[in-house]
Amino acid sequence: MGYISLSTLVFLVAFALPVVLATDTAPIPEDRSQIPQWFKTNVAPYSQRKGTLDPELEVAEATRKIITVNQKGGANFKSLNEAIKSIPVGNKNRVIIKLAPGVYNEKVTIDIGRPFVTLLGQPGAQTILTYHGTAAKYGTVESATLIVWAQYFQAANLIIKNTNPMPKPGTQGQALAMRINGDKAAFFGCKFYGFQDTLCDDRGNHFFKDCYIEGTYDFIFGRGASLYLNTQLHAVGDGLRVITAHGRTSPNEQNGYSFVHCKITGTGTGIYLGRSWMSHPKVIYAFTEMTSVVNPSGWKENLNKGHDKTVFYGEYKCFGPGSHLAKRVPFTKDVDQNQVRPFLTLGYIKGSSWLLPPPKY
Repeated sequence: MGYISLSTLVFLVAFALPVVLATDTAPIPEDRSQIPQWFKTNVAPYSQRKGTLDPELEVAEATRKIITVNQKGGANFKSLNEAIKSIPVGNKNRVIIKLAPGVYNEKVTIDIGRPFVTLLGQPGAQTILTYHGTAAKYGTVESATLIVWAQYFQAANLIIKNTNPMPKPGTQGQALAMRINGDKAAFFGCKFYGFQDTLCDDRGNHFFKDCYIEGTYDFIFGRGASLYLNTQLHAVGDGLRVITAHGRTSPNEQNGYSFVHCKITGTGTGIYLGRSWMSHPKVIYAFTEMTSVVNPSGWKENLNKGHDKTVFYGEYKCFGPGSHLAKRVPFTKDVDQNQVRPFLTLGYIKGSSWLLPPPKY
């Protein structure tokens, strides 16, 4: 019987273990001013990441294509839908669609066969995607102005709206601005406007940075595993208003919403941080500013009392007049440093293998 040397054994064991990159474990710093440097260090561009990304993403980023859209002419296309239709099914290249400023009144779907699409608006300009779809006409999740099924999607510097009027208090009026169902998607400097069910953050790993999300009831909902960084959550209207309705249905699902260095604002008072739409929602707020609009109880009482034992609602080092835990519902978790750490890293969304900064306009 042969033998294996100690050095060979060490190599084989090391090779068999999963690789955990530093970018997956480096926590977002508590000091907000350090976020730009943290992002620059841990989300470097493709040119510095070759050999560490998903293989199909490496191929796509090496062969970029740019398409221009301007409703006034002088570009490749006059509408966003025309530009998307020009991308072949089975696309394997990063396609950057540069949108000239303006209002694009279109209902847009990027299907699963067109991955690696980036929608890019001009920084500081008004590039608005808008439509007026309603649940009554399309069904709730199909009412969105922008629907993305494809993987490796990016959007930057866009305003995405549903212009259907605010429903009257006590009535149903689902009308989505955005539905993201594609895995490994990122949004930078985007603004989402709606009322009930503004953003369907559904299946997949997602990243939101420097965004703004406005709504009334359940205005962030779905089953996503998502990290929101430096994002403003703004509640409007009156009556019952709830920010999140996470759709996790079992303790085995690896998903949940993590809000880090965010800010909660709005009109009036009594806004809830979340409710148990499904049995096992997972939502955590860390280093987040909560103004006086937040209900002192924090989270909406569960209609199904059995959910008191299955929800995961966490708060960590939040601040502002709406952050005090003294009157919180008893199922709120005041998490400690060890419990919160997984929610503060790119590992939460498996980001080291796919998350890239947006391209320049």
